Amino acid sequence: MRDISEVRKDIDSIDEQIITLINRRYGLAGEVGEWKRANRREIYVPEREKALLERLEGLNKGPLPNSTLRSIYREIMSGALALEAPITIAFLGPENTFSHQAAMSKFGHSVRYQPKNSIAEVFEEVEKGKAHYGVVPIENSTEGAVTYTLDVFAASACKICAELNLPAHQNLVSKVSRDKIKVIYSHPQALGQCRLYLHRNFPGIPTVETRSTADAARLAADEEGAAAISSTLAATHYGLDVLDAKVEDMNDNITRFLVISGQETRSTGDDKTSLMFSVKDKVGALYEVLSHFDRNAVNMTMIESRPSKLKKGEYYFFVDFLGHMSDAVTAKVVAELKETCPFVKILGSYPANAEKVELA
Repeated sequence: MRDISEVRKDIDSIDEQIITLINRRYGLAGEVGEWKRANRREIYVPEREKALLERLEGLNKGPLPNSTLRSIYREIMSGALALEAPITIAFLGPENTFSHQAAMSKFGHSVRYQPKNSIAEVFEEVEKGKAHYGVVPIENSTEGAVTYTLDVFAASACKICAELNLPAHQNLVSKVSRDKIKVIYSHPQALGQCRLYLHRNFPGIPTVETRSTADAARLAADEEGAAAISSTLAATHYGLDVLDAKVEDMNDNITRFLVISGQETRSTGDDKTSLMFSVKDKVGALYEVLSHFDRNAVNMTMIESRPSKLKKGEYYFFVDFLGHMSDAVTAKVVAELKETCPFVKILGSYPANAEKVELA
């Protein structure tokens, strides 16, 4: 066994090489940024990100876990994006919410973030060019679709360019002990995700809905006898103790987020397409539409319906399926849908198999 001083000397030497190589990489990233600006190309390229991370995982022989490798390169790429051009990301605020956490897990800490008061405002910031990208929740594995996001898509020009899955671990946080809790605050979605836990552990204790889990944590910090269901990010920010961790009723509670922008993403060979459509008012109309996917062997991964709000009894259907708009089969299905449906809107094609990311 070598002396620890010798091992640390080798570590110091490797750190010097890492710093040199990272700076060399950033120099090349600066050249890439100049080329993108000169050719009016998008700074963030989801298909390049996917290919890079998959290539790095293939090169990784350990003992470094791939999850740690992705976290390291998330920040390296974040710094490179900021070097290429100032990037602004809008998200459903306030800060320290799961949406904020999701945005940081996708774009890192080196870009600029804009918390917005509503999902509609996130879309609006992107549409007006005040933010380059927006991050919005679309569905939760426990509570289902985020219907307001679906509704905004109906009138928005924004496109989906990427997605990610964030484990939504809820925690009971407070300044007081469990026996002194008189009220529990949280967002309606979070309360729904922890319904059984609250019933079993705090029967008779009132729950109060808030605009966000971060707001709930703030109230718990300011009010004596109050607790909140929130993320550890919010708990740390407001100086609260985690009384119970991971209190969601389903262990694998995941929220899927979409990255929206004005750009279209090129095919990676492993993609997903989202669209919305309406159907004719006749018997079997929805069956006829869905048969296009079946006949062409296209795998549908999600379908949700929402009232159109234009005519009573009229609905929009939102669908995710595997494939890219540039694929022949996908183009054929969309063409058939346009022949069958009164209304079809493509929401975007983007890299599929979104990574599951987690930020402490």
